[in-house]
Amino acid sequence: MASTSDLRVEKLFSVKDYVCVVTGGGSGIGLMAAQALAANGAKVYITGRRMEALETAAKSHDPNGGGQIIPLGPCDVTKKEDLTKFYDELASKEKHINVLVAAAGISGPKATPDEEKATSLKEKLWNNESPEEWNETYNTDVTAVYFTTVVLLPLLQAGTESRGHLSASVIVISSMSGIMRDAQGHFSYNAAKGATVHLTKLMSAEFQKASIRVNSIAPGYFPSEMTAKESDDKMKSQLPDEKIQEKGHVPMGRAGSDEEMAQAVLFLTKNAYVNGEILAVDGGVLNVVGGR
Repeated sequence: MASTSDLRVEKLFSVKDYVCVVTGGGSGIGLMAAQALAANGAKVYITGRRMEALETAAKSHDPNGGGQIIPLGPCDVTKKEDLTKFYDELASKEKHINVLVAAAGISGPKATPDEEKATSLKEKLWNNESPEEWNETYNTDVTAVYFTTVVLLPLLQAGTESRGHLSASVIVISSMSGIMRDAQGHFSYNAAKGATVHLTKLMSAEFQKASIRVNSIAPGYFPSEMTAKESDDKMKSQLPDEKIQEKGHVPMGRAGSDEEMAQAVLFLTKNAYVNGEILAVDGGVLNVVGGR
């Protein structure tokens, strides 16, 4: 039985001395996750394809006391040789990890299905997408999530052994787009994110045998290079309220904040009684757009 003092927020959500890995950690939601964990005491290794971006992110957002953000890479998560090299380098530094946030992803090609005449609809979709682009989207947003998790399983299991049964946590960043029926002009992205959602459920059931939890955050519109198309000199992006309001289906009328993503990350990191869940942090979009 917990005493009242055991239920203080700083105790419930402290990740002091945790060791974490965030893929796609140099910008966007990956960087938000890294900040949340480091701010609460964790040592966070961020990785991605662009070493300069990782170094800039770590330098700009180090919490200056307690936790750390450490660039490690570069690593292209779609390549087995890069993942093997990353694992070997990480294992030479750490005996375990407690959290993996799989945030690397791409948006893929866009072709809006807004034509009613079949010949026009065919022309628009056929001419603006390719199987190669679809494969690249799936490879980055689904396949790479699987192999990133698999390569880190031994370190994750060691993390559970250091903290208690099912304490090691994998947090997959999927998307509300993987739940809704609206293609949003991104058939390949939404289909891939739908697969990422189901992959999360598969891994949660299979990897709990190794005492590792797997859950997913399905974000709505958050500032990132994917949504805003750019980052500033601190690897942060801006998404003005009017851009969100133009969409007409976001009840909150704004993008999600760093703080709101941090709350979701810390919840799935610390609550060991949650496994196989998809947590939509979407500003109410899925109450408006069909899906769930």
